[in-house]
Amino acid sequence: MGFRFFRRIRIAPGVTLNLSKSGVSASFGPRGAKFTVGPRGTRQTVGIPGTGLFYTTTQSYKSKQPPRTQAQTVPAQSLNIGFFKSLVIPADEKSFVEGCKALLQNDLQAAHAHFARSGSADACFMAGVIALKLDMTADAEQRLQAALQRKESLGALLNKYGIEAGANIPITDEISAFVQADAKGALLVLTEVYQEQKNFDAALNCLFELRKFDPEDILVKLSLIEIYYETFESDKSRLQSILNLSNGVENLSPVHTAILLYRASALRVLGLNEAARDILTGALRKRKDRSEDLLNAIQYERALAYENLGKPQLARKDFEKIFAVNPEFEDVAKRLGLG
Repeated sequence: MGFRFFRRIRIAPGVTLNLSKSGVSASFGPRGAKFTVGPRGTRQTVGIPGTGLFYTTTQSYKSKQPPRTQAQTVPAQSLNIGFFKSLVIPADEKSFVEGCKALLQNDLQAAHAHFARSGSADACFMAGVIALKLDMTADAEQRLQAALQRKESLGALLNKYGIEAGANIPITDEISAFVQADAKGALLVLTEVYQEQKNFDAALNCLFELRKFDPEDILVKLSLIEIYYETFESDKSRLQSILNLSNGVENLSPVHTAILLYRASALRVLGLNEAARDILTGALRKRKDRSEDLLNAIQYERALAYENLGKPQLARKDFEKIFAVNPEFEDVAKRLGLG
């Protein structure tokens, strides 16, 4: 079990798109991080204790949501620049506005084309995110690099039109971390571009730049740890880097829980199975806001540690608990002789 699994349950960043009044409009596919564009307004947030990082909370799919036409009303009005005003605003700004309108209509190709014609930092940022969504990673890299070259201007047009843009990184089905459309946001999305390209060294360089803003940013730590775990077979020293980054982390939130899971995995790979087991057992004591997939991953990892410790009965007990809630999780059915 490694980075592939975490990518599947979407702890790591990815991109979908959204433009609405409340931030609850349709998304464009199951990628993890959501690039959201919506008018300024109140967002319910949940803080990670001791970090200064805030999560945004979203409605569940079962909750009543406003009709799509209602959700689009306010942004559509704010983007209506009018005939006479259109005569005096720069062409770059017109292209940016048209891109936002196309995005509001869920027309990604048109939105990308309009943003690409604008040389503004905000348009480059948004074009880069759309390009990533459309699997145009080379284009996404170019646009995001251009946005970073104009990082002092990031947010200028968005602020002018009262639009908020950024990256929503889901932590659970209900909670996501919000990153503004600024240099940090561009670096975060660029990190995902490089990961899609399997250019892990470039992705790491982006994360190193992000750490300069805040060395203790827990999401950046998690992203670094994920890449280190993905690539440790080519560089065993990266297991030690995982331990260094995760040292002292307490189980304060789902993000912290994921880091503890990686720490335990690294310890197990290094042969320190008792230490791994103890961390995993402690992580399982906190279940509130932790997704079923994350808890199953912890239980699965602990079962592997038990096997290495020569305790097959305890390992089987963990595998059975996983199978009871998700028979298709990893290879538990096969390990139980049921697959």
